[in-house]
Amino acid sequence: MIITDYYKNIKEELINNELNKRVKNYSINRSDLNTYYNVGRMLSQAGKHYGEGIINEYSKKLTKELGKGYTATNLKYYRQFYIFSKSHTLCDKLSWSHYRTLLSISNDNEIEYYILICSKQNVSVRKLQEKIKNKEYERLPEYTKRKYTNKKEI
Repeated sequence: MIITDYYKNIKEELINNELNKRVKNYSINRSDLNTYYNVGRMLSQAGKHYGEGIINEYSKKLTKELGKGYTATNLKYYRQFYIFSKSHTLCDKLSWSHYRTLLSISNDNEIEYYILICSKQNVSVRKLQEKIKNKEYERLPEYTKRKYTNKKEI
């Protein structure tokens, strides 16, 4: 019975986000990030009670009821985003695609560097992927890394 409550809340959150996308173009990014955070939180809680299989079950139900876009992989990204946000400051200037790209990085200082760079320089997702692929952070001198880690501007 509680499984249905988690599912019902997740479904309502996703439907509300779809409605917001159609009504308020100016706040789409914030709505997406809030929705994915909330869905990730609920999935995390449901997973603690019912195990990993719950994501596959919810994915099938959501896809059947709401259409494509709710694969198990996407739901896992939402959960990962929730966990990620507990240790990193989120920035409205970054899109969901930016955060999906950053989820693959394990070094907290490196993540903070890229968040700061993206927000200050308005870096596109493609450019961010390029910077990560070229290991921009790793090639910085240590004193520069420390300045970024301390959130100081160079």
